[in-house]
Amino acid sequence: MSGWEPDEIFSFAAPLSTGDAVSHDVHVKGDGPPILILQELPGIGPETLGLVRRFEQAGFRVYLPHLFGTFGKTALARNAAHLFCVRREFNMFLRGQQSPISDWLRALVHHIRERENAVGVGVIGMCLTGSFALTLMADEAVLGGVASQPALPVLGGDHLHMSDQDIQDAREAMAEKGPGLAMRYTNDKLAPARLMRSLEGAFCEDLTSVEFPGTGHSLLTLDFHEAAYQRVEGYFRDRFQQAGAPPVS
Repeated sequence: MSGWEPDEIFSFAAPLSTGDAVSHDVHVKGDGPPILILQELPGIGPETLGLVRRFEQAGFRVYLPHLFGTFGKTALARNAAHLFCVRREFNMFLRGQQSPISDWLRALVHHIRERENAVGVGVIGMCLTGSFALTLMADEAVLGGVASQPALPVLGGDHLHMSDQDIQDAREAMAEKGPGLAMRYTNDKLAPARLMRSLEGAFCEDLTSVEFPGTGHSLLTLDFHEAAYQRVEGYFRDRFQQAGAPPVS
């Protein structure tokens, strides 16, 4: 994309939960405590890169793995069609368990913490990657997780894209680190209210849920909401400070 120049790009390979190994490029930009941003279904377009720049300017170092789609462009219909048909890494219909990419993501957060020699990593998931940010909080490498407009499983009703064990492990970690954060627009049909209620019921006091008035979907990118962004930035500033990291400049 014109105007986008990461500080670094590296290829990261690790197994899926199925045992199959995959590799994805990871773009890195900024200096400071590390935040992992997981792309949403429309892809990594100008709005997602704008989000990276916001966190960079706020004093964070952002890791952005390119998981699918054409980098620099949004293509909701094309990406959805691809993921509907090819479910090697993402299965958008799974109930009571996570997609195979979950193990790859756990390996990545450990890699980021080690290469940065950081106290931990912050994680943002959006849309189809939203729930991963919460379950990754079970990992010792993750300080905090934000699920922005979590949307899986598709047609899942009241079911979640995680197992009972995933929830229990995450809740035990949240009891020590602090709650996860979940957000959505109040009239978002892609991240339905019933799914948010299911998350609240599963995590109880270990989850802070926030709903912003509106009919948009992508709080931090395509349908950007300033108050939502500020809530997320403040959340990570607090988490890194509580963990003993130097103040974010």
